[in-house]
Amino acid sequence: MTVDVLRRPALVDRRARLAVAVLFFTNGALFANLLPRYPQIKADLGVGNAAYGLAVAAFPAGAVVAGLAAGVLVRRFGSARVAVGGTLLTGVGILAAGLADSVAVFAGALFLAGAMDAFTDVAQNAHGLRVQRRYGRSIINSFHAIWSIGAVTGGSMAAAAIALGVARGPHLLFSAVVFAVAACVALRYCLPGPETDAEPAGDGDGEDRAPAPARGPATGLRTGWVLAALVLIATAGTLVEDAGMSWATLYLSDSLHATAALAASGYVALVGAQFVGRIVGDRLVDRFGQRAVARSGALIAAVGMGWALAVPTVPGTVLGFAAAGFGVATLVPAAMHEADELPGLRPGSGLTLVSWLMRLGFLLSPPVVGLVADATSLRVGLLVVPLAGMLVLVCAGVLRPRRG
Repeated sequence: MTVDVLRRPALVDRRARLAVAVLFFTNGALFANLLPRYPQIKADLGVGNAAYGLAVAAFPAGAVVAGLAAGVLVRRFGSARVAVGGTLLTGVGILAAGLADSVAVFAGALFLAGAMDAFTDVAQNAHGLRVQRRYGRSIINSFHAIWSIGAVTGGSMAAAAIALGVARGPHLLFSAVVFAVAACVALRYCLPGPETDAEPAGDGDGEDRAPAPARGPATGLRTGWVLAALVLIATAGTLVEDAGMSWATLYLSDSLHATAALAASGYVALVGAQFVGRIVGDRLVDRFGQRAVARSGALIAAVGMGWALAVPTVPGTVLGFAAAGFGVATLVPAAMHEADELPGLRPGSGLTLVSWLMRLGFLLSPPVVGLVADATSLRVGLLVVPLAGMLVLVCAGVLRPRRG
């Protein structure tokens, strides 16, 4: 255990941690306020499934197109300002999507929201990792857990608005204003100064803190290989998440003939178990190291979902999705953390590349699984989950072992 772990975090660090948590919460809640409105928007626009699907794909497309610029913006304006600015503009895009009177405007608004969400995602993770370096222990998984709480809160807000008969405009305007104010307040308590490899000594409480360890010397070829492995680890995590989001309900209802209410439990189980995994993930990482936690989680995901697909039952499949969610809970935060610490890269560059390429996985995985399902069956298509777990087992060696 290091000296940093034993020291009580400074007041400025605790405030910054709370501020980053607010940013993650608002990021999760904003888009979740729009998702339950999709069926009504589709009906009002009078479009078919194909046009609707292409329009909705504008959100991840915007993230992919704009994502690589995030690192430049973070270095130019600072991670906190970019995160808050991205939050404000994401809210504008979501409000515009909710008020769109044509499918073109709807898609354009989602493209803007997706692009701004990509900026926010990179920036808030970059700032969270700055705070983590000052803490001297893992806290990044807790931020991603709070994102999940934000998503549940946003979805619940939308469900309540729909139940009360609140129109989309007032509902989404209220959401955008509330979370914009929250983000702006959080900005006041974020860490000051530019993005650096190590945080300055001194904590504002009169105690000295050791600086974060310096990055190692740049070794271009090895850095490239490590970055590629980190992208595969992060993509494996997103593949599992997307399998639950896009296919769990369909597989349970169509292939296993579960009732509509029970079919929804597959995705709920995955997200709920992922939240639990992120809540306990920081303690596990501090105790066992990123590498061991990732490998153990990958094994849980591969075996749990593999068994569920080999012996298909409704209860077994729900448990399989839960195992998958718990197993991949720390993968994306771990890959982002390691990428942000890679030698030979400018601040924010590794994090930006991993985030951008990870979003490509989100964009490409649904059609790939769909094509496999059409050619064979959805049960075969969902083999992507245990295969993702096996991929992490192979690549996890680039993650950090337990600290001595």
